Amino acid sequence: MEGSTIKTILIIDDEAQIRELLSIYLKNYGFATYEAGNGVDALAVFSNVQIDLVIADIMMPMMDGYELLKKMRHISEVPFLFLSAKSDDMDKIMGLQFGADDYVGKPFNPIEVVSRVQALFRRMDVFSKSEKQNHEIIQFGDVMLDLKSCKLYKNGQQKEVTSYEFKILSLLMKQAGRVFTKASIYEHVWGQEYIGDENLIMVYISKLREKIEDNPRKPVYLITIRGLGYRFEKK
Repeated sequence: MEGSTIKTILIIDDEAQIRELLSIYLKNYGFATYEAGNGVDALAVFSNVQIDLVIADIMMPMMDGYELLKKMRHISEVPFLFLSAKSDDMDKIMGLQFGADDYVGKPFNPIEVVSRVQALFRRMDVFSKSEKQNHEIIQFGDVMLDLKSCKLYKNGQQKEVTSYEFKILSLLMKQAGRVFTKASIYEHVWGQEYIGDENLIMVYISKLREKIEDNPRKPVYLITIRGLGYRFEKK
């Protein structure tokens, strides 16, 4: 099982035997389970407990699976697997179009359900890692900043930067398009009140331009906004 914490699964079915059967198998594979006999009770559990994945029947009293999924999607993107006797192709298509992530027809093999659950968690882990990696890299055009390793690349070639150069560029690239005054840059990077040394920021901007601009005299990334400050231009 992936991950260091125990994943929690909410099983929703009006047949207690099905809930118990799935719970036994899922627990044997290291998952924690919660159970509900209808959609209303399921929402109550869902609002009080951290649930990592939902397995739900469609035909249930009080609130069917479609309505349950619709309500859950208003508040969460939790992986959702339908487990239903409505198992012809149109039922499966409708379930997936409602926002389910997978669909298993009844009667079912519990091992298959466990395998589908494991597959959904694997996809979640891959997506999560990809999102994390994307947040650690900022790239515009041929300029790339690796926030994790604190490295700057221009056209794929690493450029040496000082800590203050990196902090200034990181500030501007993270909020590309926003104008920062010299005072704002100083206070963000140095963490001190700006004392009015205008040349300091200008010198650092000039050094950065030499490293990321094709022609530092005609910058296309680090733009001077006359009378205001500097902006990193999105490319």
